[in-house]
Order: sequence, then C-alpha cells, then structure tokens
Amino acid sequence: MRNSLIIIKKQIKDTFKNKTVLIQFILFPVMTLIMENAINIDGMPELFFTKLFSVMYIGMAPLTSVASIISEEKEKNTLRVLTMANVKPWQYLLGIGLYVWLICMIGAGVIATGIKKEDIPCYMLIMAIGFVISIIAGACIGIFSKNQMAATSTVMPAMIVFAFAPMLAMFNESIEKVARFFYTQQLKCIMDDMTFSTLKADNIWILVINSVLMVSLFFIEFKKKGLE
Repeated sequence: MRNSLIIIKKQIKDTFKNKTVLIQFILFPVMTLIMENAINIDGMPELFFTKLFSVMYIGMAPLTSVASIISEEKEKNTLRVLTMANVKPWQYLLGIGLYVWLICMIGAGVIATGIKKEDIPCYMLIMAIGFVISIIAGACIGIFSKNQMAATSTVMPAMIVFAFAPMLAMFNESIEKVARFFYTQQLKCIMDDMTFSTLKADNIWILVINSVLMVSLFFIEFKKKGLE
C-alpha cells in the first residue's frame, strides 16, 4: 500500500505538468456549473446539463486519463524504473486507478453542489460506479498500447461510444436501442430518476456484464503484456 501511495504522490506532481490530463479533470465540472446556471430554456428537464455532462465526464475523463498515464510511462520507460524500485505491477495500477478515481470524485462533488441535498448520495454513488468501470477500460487501453500515440488512436473511438452515445440516444431511438447495452447509458437512466429503487433486472445485468467484460479484458491484456 505504501508503494501505491508513492505512485499517487508522483501522479499529483505529473498531472500539473500534463495539461491534457489536468484539463480532463477540470473541464466537465466547470462546464456543468456554467451551463446549468447560464442557460434556461422553457420545457428543459430539470438538471438537464448536470446529467448530460456527468455521463460524458464518466465516459471521458477517467478513460482517457488512465490510458494516457500508463501509455506515456511505458513510452518513457518510467515503468522500468519503478519496477527496479520494487514497485509491483498491482501496486502501480492500484495507485493510478485510485488517484484518478479520487480526482474524478472531487470533480463529481463540485457538480453535486447544484443538486438537491437528498439526491447527492445517489448521484455520487452513480458517479463512483461509472468511474471505476471507465478506469478499468482505460487501463486495458493503456496496457494494450505500445506508446501514447497508439493509446490516443484507440481511446478516441471508445470515448466517443461511451461518452456520446447516451447524449445521441436522447434524440434517436435507433441509437438508444444500441446505447442501452453500454454502462454509461444505464447510469444515465438511473441518474434521470436519481434513485436505485426503480432499477430493473436488465439494468443491473447490463451493468454487471459491462463490468465483468472490462475486468476480464484487463486481466487478459495484463497477462499477455504486463506493463512492459
């Protein structure tokens, strides 16, 4: 655990140097508060921008950040140095994942300031679940990619699918039929009601299957490539 904490401290320093990753953590909370308070259209659903940008936040920030961090350190051979310093792969991945999750949860907390107090626990739990799944997906891409450029080309289509499918599903029934199989769409449905009490069996199964697929893919990739 000590080595994982060292990784977290290292990533905090690196984040302020890496503006691309830093912007990912700041952009959505700030944009959400601005849009929610600056735009008011007749007939617009309550917390429209909060729910929309929250799901995009889940599908973009942790996914791209983890993939970028792992692939960059592979490219710069930083991981070899960490391995030589007796940092085990699971300690490194735990440190990276926990760091990104905590930063994203802080961003979610900022967004939650515009939500009713009684809805905040449900909202934060939804965000926490989504961040975990996206972090695992980002780790899969980071491990699979040889360098940062390869990671970027792989993460872009994944990001578009997970982040934008729920938004497009709002306007197109055909897209909705496909998007319902993605965890971000299911989390969007839960967020619309701000309660887990209305969950149906298919909602739960889709979230479980998405989670199992991500975890399985992660272990398969890690077994094949490790962190080399």
